[in-house]
Amino acid sequence: MIRSTAPLSAPVREFPKPVLVISECLEFEPCRYNGARIHFDLVHALAPHVEYCPVCPEVQVGLGVPRDPIRIVADGGRNRLVQPSTGLDLTEDMEGFSARYLDGLGEVDGFILKSRSPSCGTGSVKVFAGADAGGVVRRGAGLFAAAVLERYGPLVVEDEGRLRNHRIREHFLTKLFATARLRQLARTGRIADLVRFHAAYKFLLLAYSERGLRALGRVVGNHGGDPFDAVLAEYRTGFLGALETTPSYASMINVFQHIFGFFSRELGRGERVHFGGQLDRYREGQLPASAIALLLESWAIRFGSDYILDQALFVPFPVALASLADSGKGRAAGRSLTP
Repeated sequence: MIRSTAPLSAPVREFPKPVLVISECLEFEPCRYNGARIHFDLVHALAPHVEYCPVCPEVQVGLGVPRDPIRIVADGGRNRLVQPSTGLDLTEDMEGFSARYLDGLGEVDGFILKSRSPSCGTGSVKVFAGADAGGVVRRGAGLFAAAVLERYGPLVVEDEGRLRNHRIREHFLTKLFATARLRQLARTGRIADLVRFHAAYKFLLLAYSERGLRALGRVVGNHGGDPFDAVLAEYRTGFLGALETTPSYASMINVFQHIFGFFSRELGRGERVHFGGQLDRYREGQLPASAIALLLESWAIRFGSDYILDQALFVPFPVALASLADSGKGRAAGRSLTP
């Protein structure tokens, strides 16, 4: 029900700081094979909002800066990491370091790794037929990234190249900050806090996965006195799975219509017609999702709907991160939602 009381204002949201592992060459140290440091604006924008854990696996296995290039070579069904100029086979060293590093990492919420790197690339790394000759036989993950994906696959693990696209970036940030909130929630030990979390993420979950929303509702509602840690672990697994891929335009429209239902009887005919027209423009790609969200948020303020204003859908991550420019491969960024 809409509360017809004095207007509210949009809540000021506080976000816990995610723990974010990042390739050290991304703005931290000039440790690329050629001694370069990679410029990436997102690293600076995120700095006040996250706790960084920089790492350069190649330096950690004893390679200097600068260094001769390394590459991944196909060896049957296994990828090997070699340095053609020296003949070094670094496979065991890199696999050993990766295991030790991840074993000692502790709590973590996500990863930003260097794209196309033989150690850190997440999926577009060239795998060659031989150390000195032969073409590319396939593409895959770098050795360190492969270990990360195997152990932390449900988390957000992205390379900086993909994160230059605003749609991918917004999905990354949405899931990253939600994961951090779940980690913070684990320390309270209260089912009531998990219930509040689920209520706040209802419409965001509906946008991502209606099936996931229903399943998570059952976890929260039917815990039957089970230990909090067990309930939260089941919820976290389902939540991360529900946010596996970005929502479709159709699912976003469904969510917007659900929220509109909270206000439709309170609005005049002209406002209802206006909303329908705006939704049509969004459906046709003429309007960003943020325009619809801002309209709905303004009605939530007008009619005093604190339940709607509390929804993470409107501000799933710090607003300062929503104004970053796009790489040109996605829509222009703003205070926007995915898609």
